[in-house]
Amino acid sequence: MREDVIKLGALVPGLPHPLLCPEKNEGWQTIRNGFDKAKKEIEESDADLLIIYSTYWSSVLGHQIQAMPEPVWTHVDEEFHELGSMPYKFRIDAAFAECAKEKCEERGLHTRTVAYEGFPIDTGSVVALKLLNPENLIPAIIVSSNVYANRSETIVLGKALRDAVREQNRKAVAVVVGSLSNRLITTPMNVEDDQISSSKDDEWNRKFLEYLEKGRLEDVSQLSRQFHQEARVPKVVSFKPFWWLSAIMGQTNLYSGEIHAYESIMGTGGAVVSLTPTEKSTGNLEYDEENPEIYEGDLEVLDLYRQVEMGTMEENNGD
Repeated sequence: MREDVIKLGALVPGLPHPLLCPEKNEGWQTIRNGFDKAKKEIEESDADLLIIYSTYWSSVLGHQIQAMPEPVWTHVDEEFHELGSMPYKFRIDAAFAECAKEKCEERGLHTRTVAYEGFPIDTGSVVALKLLNPENLIPAIIVSSNVYANRSETIVLGKALRDAVREQNRKAVAVVVGSLSNRLITTPMNVEDDQISSSKDDEWNRKFLEYLEKGRLEDVSQLSRQFHQEARVPKVVSFKPFWWLSAIMGQTNLYSGEIHAYESIMGTGGAVVSLTPTEKSTGNLEYDEENPEIYEGDLEVLDLYRQVEMGTMEENNGD
């Protein structure tokens, strides 16, 4: 039988509405109910660690990992401050965070831990942890999404975290916090009229959900660029979650998928999805992109840099 260190994978939305005011919209309440179902699955998974990868926590210089043992604060979302405050007190596994940092560095990633009072934990992480782990029964870590990381770097990040789980002999749940389509409604509306921003976004959201329901996680990872072009506004971190999730879970289609909820949250595609490792695959890989083990830098950027340097040298020699 298949044994895996990642007991469950999950995708959840990060906007604050299902946490702060689900009763204001039927769809938001459906999402909230989906969180409750995912919470139950996590509790039944026998996991002893939550690994949160949040697209709402953007980093610029490398990758950051939350390592404050007990962060306490009151957060207000920067876009939806009128919804109110989100006080939190989380249980972070600082020892695992340090191990994860070491494993990232071994694979060539620039990584650091952050652990100081008042560090601004992002809305998505706050929403996910308060709804999936409200009693802090399971320790967690939070990993940032580097805005400049390409596919190779993001895959290596997932593999490095998997290394840490294996080394510490842990049983983990990997949670991605992000939306499917992410075109926010920017004009005034009645909350009961909330709907996906465009029919095209909705169509592509449902295509991805169909793949996920069949457990075809690696296919979704390979198709992420196409999805980004079809159903997202230009946002650097938007197509990375499935690269990371597939890498940390094992880069296969050997999963059983369940769609707990799919609704609009202020025009974006909010979905609660769980993926459980299984023995049987429901599909083959659609593509065969490279599968890096160590991050060696963005070669295209380096090539461009060398061309510029050579051009400058030639100009200088000509003088």
